[in-house]
Amino acid sequence: MRYLVAGGAGFVGSHAVLSLLDAGHEVAVLDNLSTGHRKAVPAGASFHHVDLMDLSATQDVLASQSFDGVLHFAALSLVGESMADPLRYFEHNGVSSLNLIRACVDNGVRKFVFSSTAALFGGPERDEPIPPDALIEPGSPYGESKYMIERVLHWADRIYGLRSACLRYFNAAGSDPAGRAGEDHRPETHLIPLTIDVALGRRPALKVFGTDYPTRDGSCVRDYLHVGDLGTAYSHALDQIDDKSVVFNLGTGCGYSNIEVIEAVERVSGRKLPWEAAPRRGGDPATLVADPSQFMKDTGWSPRLSALDMIVETAFRWRESHPEGYGIA
Repeated sequence: MRYLVAGGAGFVGSHAVLSLLDAGHEVAVLDNLSTGHRKAVPAGASFHHVDLMDLSATQDVLASQSFDGVLHFAALSLVGESMADPLRYFEHNGVSSLNLIRACVDNGVRKFVFSSTAALFGGPERDEPIPPDALIEPGSPYGESKYMIERVLHWADRIYGLRSACLRYFNAAGSDPAGRAGEDHRPETHLIPLTIDVALGRRPALKVFGTDYPTRDGSCVRDYLHVGDLGTAYSHALDQIDDKSVVFNLGTGCGYSNIEVIEAVERVSGRKLPWEAAPRRGGDPATLVADPSQFMKDTGWSPRLSALDMIVETAFRWRESHPEGYGIA
């Protein structure tokens, strides 16, 4: 099959590209490189340096060849930033996604897989782990902007027949076990690479935002899913949307606290890490753990790389060997 991956130069998108290539598919990547990296695009994929905010350029890519499906990862994705500048998030994530969906409809694409988020479930009252039919109550403009696109895709299915899979994955982490790709955000905001940088002596003491949550050790609890497992999940999702649209939560069903992540990095690195408590951040729920059982039942998928120490080990190896991220050859 031939697939277009929007945002395929980013962290999760680049790992999805690897998974598709490993499965024998033909892959084209569309990315504006605002947060992604050209070196993250594997040699086996073609590349289009295009901004989804430019509808004409996006249309040109979709019209350039026949795609069997589109995978959409491109978005602004920082919860805290969205709390400070919500209109930017609604405009960028909304318009860019609408342009891509419009181009798919206009050019006869039949399958669309959307990178949604656990940030849809920001309310204090909910079951844990969280099933896909849980109450939608975004705790941030970022989460709200993603839910807006889920609703657009609902109507694109009903009116145009564009089948979609909305995958609400929780915390993507780790790196390709073969070392072909890794995590390089600028600035870095994710806990595991930040903690690894402390272990490698590249950062001072880590800040743990909130130690008074109603959790087992007072720090936030999150469900960490290895990006390699996430990449294979996208391939499984494509098989689910031949004749219907679907929505799934993706994760492991097991949560780890921020302090437990620090302890895992200490085990993998063999080093004791300094950390200090900091105030809570706006928009951060105490616990976010997925119930992926429906996706596992429907597809046969299961996470194989997502034990916490495995996630940390693969991330540590890539980060240690790439001190400048994709900034080095």
